Amino acid sequence: MSFGKMNTTIDIVLSTTAKDAEGFSTGADLVLATVQAYREGRHGNEKWANRAQFSEATDLFRFRVIPGVTVTTAMVVINDGGRFEITSVEDVKGRGMYIEVLAKEVKPSG
Repeated sequence: MSFGKMNTTIDIVLSTTAKDAEGFSTGADLVLATVQAYREGRHGNEKWANRAQFSEATDLFRFRVIPGVTVTTAMVVINDGGRFEITSVEDVKGRGMYIEVLAKEVKPSG
């Protein structure tokens, strides 16, 4: 993966909730890393057809492994295009160089 294709800046975020003294929950986002990534939207090519089990995934993000950060499905990806819940995390070809994340876009209700 060349740097020319990694042209999207994303934030890897851990969402947390905390209760105040009155018992109200407040949400907070902890940005774990900001990296350059390759983003691919869902479309009808063969690669996406083979991912039928992840039918809810709307986007694919591929980026270099971040030292000291383990990306999990409890995290979210934020970029200028919106907020995405991570549904799957995979090490590309098992080499420990790149991470591929399948995510679904979170659309605000209302």
